Amino acid sequence: MEARSRAPSKQLCPRGGMLLAFASLLGCLLTSSQAKVYSRCELAKVLHDFGLEGYRGSTLADWVCLAYFTSGFNTAAVDHEADGSTNNGIFQINSRKWCKNLDPEVPNLCQTYCSDLLNPNLKNTVICAMKITQQPQGLASWEAWRRHCQGKDLSDWVDGCDL
Repeated sequence: MEARSRAPSKQLCPRGGMLLAFASLLGCLLTSSQAKVYSRCELAKVLHDFGLEGYRGSTLADWVCLAYFTSGFNTAAVDHEADGSTNNGIFQINSRKWCKNLDPEVPNLCQTYCSDLLNPNLKNTVICAMKITQQPQGLASWEAWRRHCQGKDLSDWVDGCDL
């Protein structure tokens, strides 16, 4: 009987590396499966149901315009700033001040994780946006609103929506 010797097999990827790659892929799939891009009227209805019409003098059209110019109505939008902060969710709420990320020094004025602002149900996002508009600048806290929405006729943003 001949003794068989088996040459050690070469792994293309070490076991730990394979697990890490799988976990990363799974994380991406879970995040993207929860992403939602609202239609204009669908978002107007949701924001109306949350009571944003008339909140602190704003109109529903203000909010819809803001969401379009910050995220394109995408709940999973994340923009990375040069200072390391992120703008998160449909209203692109910044992690420097408003939500908790990996930096323990962040004030987290909305008392929420930045990842919670990516949720398609928008509850945490709307609550945080309402806190932001309680600041003296109101909706002008968002550069996108100042540049694209402020002082303009925004009626088209909600025109034809069944509210």
